[in-house]
Amino acid sequence: MTGEYDPVKQGIMWAKVEAMDKKIDKMERQIEELLELANKGRGGFWAGMMIVSAISGIVGFFSHRFWGS
Repeated sequence: MTGEYDPVKQGIMWAKVEAMDKKIDKMERQIEELLELANKGRGGFWAGMMIVSAISGIVGFFSHRFWGS
C-alpha cells in the first residue's frame, strides 16, 4: 500500500537531510573563505599596480630631467 507510514524510511530520510544540511553549511563557510581570499588578492593587485606606477613615474621624471632635451 502506498499510503502507509514507514518510520524506518522517514528516519533514513531525516538522516540524509541532516547530512546534507551539514555539507551545505560547510560549503557556505568555504565559499565565504574563498571570497575573502579573492578580495585580499584583488587588493594586493591594486596595491602592486600603484607601487609600480609610482616607481615608473619617478624613473620617467628623473630620466627626462637628466637625459632629456
